[in-house]
Amino acid sequence: MAPIPEREYDPLMQTTLLQRITIEPGKCGGKPCIRGLRIRVCDVLELLANGAAIEEILADYPCLERDDVLAAIAYAARQTNHVVVEVA
Repeated sequence: MAPIPEREYDPLMQTTLLQRITIEPGKCGGKPCIRGLRIRVCDVLELLANGAAIEEILADYPCLERDDVLAAIAYAARQTNHVVVEVA
């Protein structure tokens, strides 16, 4: 497997990736999904957290694209980027 080239942070790329995340009230309980499919962002993240490689996920879910997995990661990163208020 060839090494993945390093990328610089690109806000436009982040915005494009995040457009792959959809939330529909009647689908998967309103949880964030990949491109309207019934594959939840949290399912993709759990696979990654349990050691699955992106290539393995793509092989198991042929309807997914590499950018879908990257979108799930970008979405999670965005969700954790919040202000922490310290009380004196």
